[in-house]
Amino acid sequence: MSAADHLRDVLHLVSGALVWPVLAGLLLLAALILVALGSVLRQAWDRARGRLTDLDRDRAEVDAAASEPAGDRDIAIEAALQAAERRRWREVTRVRLAVRLGPALGLMGTLIPMAHALQGLADGNLPALASHMVTAFAATVVGLAISVIAFVLAAVRDGWVRRDLEVLTFHAERVARRAAGEMHP
Repeated sequence: MSAADHLRDVLHLVSGALVWPVLAGLLLLAALILVALGSVLRQAWDRARGRLTDLDRDRAEVDAAASEPAGDRDIAIEAALQAAERRRWREVTRVRLAVRLGPALGLMGTLIPMAHALQGLADGNLPALASHMVTAFAATVVGLAISVIAFVLAAVRDGWVRRDLEVLTFHAERVARRAAGEMHP
């Protein structure tokens, strides 16, 4: 057996060992995207009814920061704004990660069983060929579905974050001016 044959065997063993973690990761990611979808639908429901609990909480934090002594007030307000921004973008970033992970895991979940399917074809084992091909195509579909749903969720959340941060920034400016005595309540 040549060195190339040994390398090929090692690669086959490694890819074979990855099949279960990849498929489990794909199912876990699908479950997480379903949870994220439920969260976005709930948030959309609340927003349609004028309930902006996250924005109200962030406004309260800005208001609390405005009560700091004059020398620390601007820094405290800016810190509250930045904390709100980090929280909001973290949610979007998590969903955006699924946009990339879904197809990557789906492709891995496709190619690994395809190698086993080809081996089944070479051995004349048609049931093994069919079983591995079904797994391969299912992994592709699930990976792409995850990506599509995650892309839509990220776009929706991105729009909400931008609008909320704009509203929060104007609120912070108003509160800072009011605290400095530049405008009347």
